[in-house]
Amino acid sequence: MKNIPASDCVYVGTSKIIKAGRGVFTSRDVKKGEIIERCPIVEIPRYELFSLNDSILVTYFFYFGKEKERLAIALGFGSIYNHSYSPNAKFKIIQKERLIDFFALKNIKKGGEITVSYYNGTPEKSPLWFEAK
Repeated sequence: MKNIPASDCVYVGTSKIIKAGRGVFTSRDVKKGEIIERCPIVEIPRYELFSLNDSILVTYFFYFGKEKERLAIALGFGSIYNHSYSPNAKFKIIQKERLIDFFALKNIKKGGEITVSYYNGTPEKSPLWFEAK
């Protein structure tokens, strides 16, 4: 296993997105294409999925695999990034290394909230499992 350094450019604060609660923000300027955070993932075993469906944790899952049949929780701040229909960041799941990389889609100023799209594709083909504001 490779060492995964903690990110030096993010912190958690109060989001200005309605009903979002907390969000992840930049502590310095971030350039387009830059990796914001590398988060280890904890894959949820299949036999535990049923018991978690009624849990608050279901809103923090990342779905992956060819058919989106596998679920994981991102450590670090990974499961706290808020959704936007116009995100300034994107995530990529690296299954082999059990990581999720978050990287900037555009330059983000210091203090800016980092948002990602929870959709995998177009909204019509991949509806969210909850209401996004």
